[in-house]
Amino acid sequence: MTVYGKLGVKTLINAKGTATRLSGGIMRPEVAAAMVEASQACVDIAELQAAASRVIAEATGAEAGYVASGASACLMIGAAACITGLDPGKMARLPDTTGLKNECVMVRSQRNFYDHAIRAAGLKIVEVGLPDRYAGAGVRDAEAWEIDDAITDNTACIFYVADPQSRPALAEVTAVAHARGIPVLVDAAAQLPPQDNLRRFISEGADLVAFSGGKALGGPQASGMLAGRRDLVMAAALQHLDLDIFWDMWSPPPTLIDKYRLKGAPQHGIGRSCKAGKEEIVGLLTALRLFIAEGDAARHARWLKDCETVAAALDGFLVTITGSNDIGAVPTVDITLDPDRMSATELCLRLQNGEPAVALDPAQRDRGIVTVNPMCLKPGEAQVTAEQIARVLREL
Repeated sequence: MTVYGKLGVKTLINAKGTATRLSGGIMRPEVAAAMVEASQACVDIAELQAAASRVIAEATGAEAGYVASGASACLMIGAAACITGLDPGKMARLPDTTGLKNECVMVRSQRNFYDHAIRAAGLKIVEVGLPDRYAGAGVRDAEAWEIDDAITDNTACIFYVADPQSRPALAEVTAVAHARGIPVLVDAAAQLPPQDNLRRFISEGADLVAFSGGKALGGPQASGMLAGRRDLVMAAALQHLDLDIFWDMWSPPPTLIDKYRLKGAPQHGIGRSCKAGKEEIVGLLTALRLFIAEGDAARHARWLKDCETVAAALDGFLVTITGSNDIGAVPTVDITLDPDRMSATELCLRLQNGEPAVALDPAQRDRGIVTVNPMCLKPGEAQVTAEQIARVLREL
């Protein structure tokens, strides 16, 4: 019996994608093996994080890097770093930001549930822009001058959510921010692939960038990496690490933390709740290496093969493969349903309650479309997914 069977937990085929509520994806055997090996010895976590910093910096082109318990955790400690800099007194006060720089400028159309991580650090979000292009009232969104206008003496950072549709362009935002001496924190949690995005945001001027470790990278679900300016990564690390140690016995690796830039050792910081263990750190670094080694073309071909398997098995239904010619995208299968026969919601419910259970992506259900995303499918599951879909549809 599997470990899940012993707990009475039902497993499922995840054709939805790397959703946390569905436990993310499937780690490669090499990642799992590295995590097991890491669990069998003890190390100084600061030394391990310094090694992680080197690996992440090399992969992203940043000055430094860090591993926390997810992209949201990286955003919170990144925001904290923008507020406090290297001042341990300010670190001890968070999330109370009274008297500190406590505002974060953000484009209104980029607001989402995950900006809670920014507010958790103690920042107040100052919205700019009117997203007419989303409201259907026009074509415009926020512009760089509006961000510039919103910057005040209380501005700690600008928060930018990366997406192909995000406006204004990141390079315009960083130009405005840096002219005013303000750092830019980028949420790039789900912006892989393409692989070039590992380096893109830093090259466009971002001061800190957060990536998920448990999505396309294929690392532990409870992992994320922060890349950026060395002083800001240092500040984030100081608010994350266990610092229950005497000053004269504390010798952090200077490549991660320059102890002598501090007036004293910070107390346990706001990021302690975002702890990443040695297993997660090693697992993420192993996954990052494998992700880079595989490359976009091979990864896309692997996913596309599963999409083609699903499409072939659903011959006779209205099926479309999207992203088939873009190696920097994740190809998916859209299935358009006849609403007079079955709604998208009903199909999803029948499949997730079936045996085996299959989770699809219902994001387009209002249009009568369900989507199969291949990112989390194990070998053979594309065929099973298609067979289950066909079985339900043919029962009508």
